[in-house]
Amino acid sequence: ELRHRASPWQRNLGYPLAMLGLLALTGISLFIVCFHVLELLLDDAAMPRGMQQDTSLGQVSFSIFGSFGAALQVVLIFYLMVSSVVGFYSSPLFTHLLPERQDTPLTKIIGNCVSLLVLSSALPVFSRTLGITRFDLLGAFGRFNWLGNFYLIFLYNMGFAGLTTLCLVKKVSWAVQAELIRALGEDR
Repeated sequence: ELRHRASPWQRNLGYPLAMLGLLALTGISLFIVCFHVLELLLDDAAMPRGMQQDTSLGQVSFSIFGSFGAALQVVLIFYLMVSSVVGFYSSPLFTHLLPERQDTPLTKIIGNCVSLLVLSSALPVFSRTLGITRFDLLGAFGRFNWLGNFYLIFLYNMGFAGLTTLCLVKKVSWAVQAELIRALGEDR
């Protein structure tokens, strides 16, 4: 119903631009993770340990691209946060945890609070492990011992890159292929 009530501008311009934005953010994060994998293979300094220098915030840029890179890191972290929450509530195991308007029991509210707290607590370590940011994100998350394990970090990055690529291929290319088949009239 919402799609049918949407204005032609929203259907013809808004939805495609939103889809292209999501594809661009996914592609950029995939590129950064693949670049981080190459850094891991070539340089030990790419490991997501704590910051070795005692630098003050604002004096040294944490991105090679300066202010633009820092803004891009912030956007990617917010994108990863939103996609983590959407993915969590889309999984078959947790779809029953979705709140219902004016009919959510207290146990479900507490379950949602705990789930969001766990997801938000894991986000700094997640973004640091993937190489999206090198900043400690208001905590000593880089001082975990397992963040120095090369094989764990490498497999985590490779898993993220592989699964993201698989999702892109599955969702985008198959949808485009089905739409082309439908447009050419070969679906009959």
